[in-house]
Amino acid sequence: MHLLVIGGTVFLGRHLVSQALAAGHQVTTLNRGTYNLPEQDNVEKLIDDREKDLDILSGRHFDAVIDTCGYRPETVSHSVKALKGSVDTYVFISTVSVYGEFPSIGITENDPIKYTPAGEEGDYGTLKADCEKAILGLIPECALIIRPGLIVGPYDPTDRFTYWPARVARGGKILAPGQPDRAIQFTDVRDLAAWILKLTEMQARGIFNAKGSKDRLTMGEFLQTCKQTIDNDCEFLWVDEDALAEAGVQPWTELPLWIPASNLEFAGFMQMDCRKAFDSGLTPRPLTETIADTLAWDQTRDPSMPRKAGLLPARESELLRLNTK
Repeated sequence: MHLLVIGGTVFLGRHLVSQALAAGHQVTTLNRGTYNLPEQDNVEKLIDDREKDLDILSGRHFDAVIDTCGYRPETVSHSVKALKGSVDTYVFISTVSVYGEFPSIGITENDPIKYTPAGEEGDYGTLKADCEKAILGLIPECALIIRPGLIVGPYDPTDRFTYWPARVARGGKILAPGQPDRAIQFTDVRDLAAWILKLTEMQARGIFNAKGSKDRLTMGEFLQTCKQTIDNDCEFLWVDEDALAEAGVQPWTELPLWIPASNLEFAGFMQMDCRKAFDSGLTPRPLTETIADTLAWDQTRDPSMPRKAGLLPARESELLRLNTK
């Protein structure tokens, strides 16, 4: 196939390009040229701003386009119109945030999503929903929409998963939030990329949630697997959610993978139904591999570079002092 990847240099797009090349596909990327990756020397690189005229795509044909970085409906519509009639499959990387609320366990692709109300400024989820609507309105016969949840693994720019393997590697007493039996969900970026390419090769159509493992995974199981994989001496100290809230700890950012049970709006966020994705070939690798590879990548980064998520050591120590007397 000849693939056009819009984006392709940061995280999911980077893995998509790498795996597509390894599979023998011809790859063209379209982005602003902010990053120049050595492993993409065999890639045709189109440098342009997708919000402008996109004349650079004139007269071109691609078997599929994978849009990894469409966030506003007007921008996505512009790209679709520039490619209409020139691409067989339009793959749009959306998000599970399009559902807006997660009050119940087992949300599927058939549940309603939330669009931006007329006259209001949208948020990340509603704008992504608006993008989906634009694509389905312009090229419904070509559309394949993927709704990932938390994507993890090497090159993750958010640190929302990476914090935990890195923290276990430091050892000592580790603050763990809430209850060990709380369910969590995430997807290794390499598994997600491989599955998206498989669907693209099959010219699949429709909408797919993509999140989690086939079996229920708890926070306690995840942290113990981190400890066993990294083989480091550490102790998890589970701190009550009310105490964390009282101390002003920010869920999901200061303590990644933690959403308080009191947040009923997100009760089902980490327990979504992704059977459609698994039935179509999404195959999670062993958790130990995701943990080990993410830590190995993290250890190549400058340790002085601020991380985007996780408790700072002094903050963690203070919280443990206050809550483990």
